[in-house]
Amino acid sequence: MDIKDFLDFHAERINNKDFIKDDPVQFPRRYNRLQDIEIVSFLVTTIAWGNRKMILRNSEKMLEKMGVSPYDYVMSGGFESLGTANVHRTFFEYNMAYMLRGFRQFYTAYDSMDAFMASCTDKSPQTLVAALRQAALDANGGIPDVRCYSSDLKNSALKRVNLALRWLVRDDGIVDLGVWKSLKKSQLYIPLDVHVGDIARETGLLTRRSNDWRAVEELTAQLRRFDPEDPIKYDFALFGIGVERK
Repeated sequence: MDIKDFLDFHAERINNKDFIKDDPVQFPRRYNRLQDIEIVSFLVTTIAWGNRKMILRNSEKMLEKMGVSPYDYVMSGGFESLGTANVHRTFFEYNMAYMLRGFRQFYTAYDSMDAFMASCTDKSPQTLVAALRQAALDANGGIPDVRCYSSDLKNSALKRVNLALRWLVRDDGIVDLGVWKSLKKSQLYIPLDVHVGDIARETGLLTRRSNDWRAVEELTAQLRRFDPEDPIKYDFALFGIGVERK
């Protein structure tokens, strides 16, 4: 079995409805309004690191704070009542409030994050993160928060935003939601985490040692050779195999 057949086999095996119950993608799937889905996708991927059971448990608690509509919670300023309690590992309620304050600023200018990306000539993840980060800075007195947004958009792998974009853009009707119209599946980049990087290097798909943006570009280019229209479907294979081997 060559590497493409190997990846195709495991992507099809892992990309199924059973995947949802053990993955944080389940959370944005609970909502119908686009803005709710966007907010939940970016909030949940922000804490999607570490033990998966802990991620699921803490995501559940985080969403409970926002009630039935995260968008309404954001636009009404409900986050101002958040305190200093821990949300997930090194992410606290004040980090969450920082992020949501920025979302409110963003949604006063754009109907949705999808609408913002549709207006951009450069539809890269860096463009979106830069806009969200600037909105957060504007809404929080110019104070940065690296728990919410990377301070190095040139070199960061941007794993969290690339994962959120996979959820929002891929539209195969299985796991991912496919609610965005501003990007094509072919424009996505691999969400590069430890699992994905390890399996990619083991299979010879990735030579760069650091999990940085150059590694994201290298690996994504390889995956586009196998499927130019939907290269990030292979995230299921690389990530899934990595998790299964733990």
